[in-house]
Amino acid sequence: MDSKIWYIPARNDRLEKKVGIYCRVSTNEKEQLYSLTAQISALTRAVANVSQWRLADVFIDIASARGESPRREFERLIRECEAHNISVVLTKSISRFGRDTVETLSAINRLKVAGVRIIFEGENLDTDEVDSSLWISVMESFAQAENESRSENIRLGLSYKAANGTSGLYSRKLYGYKKDKDGKLIIDEEQAKVVIDIFRWYLDGASVLGIVKKLSDAGIPSSKGKATWPKRTIESMLKNEKYKGTVIIPNSIDPNYSFQMEDAFPPIIAESEFRAMQEARAKRSMLLPMRTEHIAAARNIVQRRSKILIRRGTYMCVRKTL
Repeated sequence: MDSKIWYIPARNDRLEKKVGIYCRVSTNEKEQLYSLTAQISALTRAVANVSQWRLADVFIDIASARGESPRREFERLIRECEAHNISVVLTKSISRFGRDTVETLSAINRLKVAGVRIIFEGENLDTDEVDSSLWISVMESFAQAENESRSENIRLGLSYKAANGTSGLYSRKLYGYKKDKDGKLIIDEEQAKVVIDIFRWYLDGASVLGIVKKLSDAGIPSSKGKATWPKRTIESMLKNEKYKGTVIIPNSIDPNYSFQMEDAFPPIIAESEFRAMQEARAKRSMLLPMRTEHIAAARNIVQRRSKILIRRGTYMCVRKTL
């Protein structure tokens, strides 16, 4: 009986690398699942193109956008790498591998200690070929992009909440109001009386500094509990449309538009009185250009080493010669 001899080529185990593919999508929406399929297909082809690579496992996380949500497959990948069952990790990009800079750097360091190579296909980065200083630069760029993305998401979220009326800015506390047990603004009767007095005094001809003095003489503490009211606080109150129950929120996406809610909470000042207030402020502001001109003239005279006497409370500038 003739014996048959089979030639079996030697296998170079040293060169064979067990590859783990890691893929992640933020949600389980249809478009994201299509993206997941594309990730897996592209990375599987990449493994097949390298003769020394053997696909050992595919790790997939779905709906893992939030930082507190677990990434069980990512955690399993780390365990497999530390157990030396995976020697190369192939993933689409840095943003798919980690959800933030801290998490990404921590995972990279753990895998490097385990002797595992990580390849980010999108950025064409390989931890075996990039030195530490360049990695720091790469991660700083990633952190910047991450912060920009987060800022954009925050702006979108603020705009959405403002548009559908759920923004917390609509019920932000201000002097004259307090919050009930449900977090809604209701009138604080004692403070509301002060607000009404401030508006009435101004309409009766009192200046802002005159109102500050009246409040101080009456022993009424400011909104911050101080004995003296800041001039800017009074000026801000006099033009704050919230006192007539209207809230205007700037659009965080497009500064040319804003969101306005009428009757957001009970008004302290009537619409007609608020309108009269703005007309009074506008009339008084017409004097400001004259005052600015005199101040500019005073500065010019000072530069010529003349003596200036500016009388506070008037718009007069008197020049005295030596």
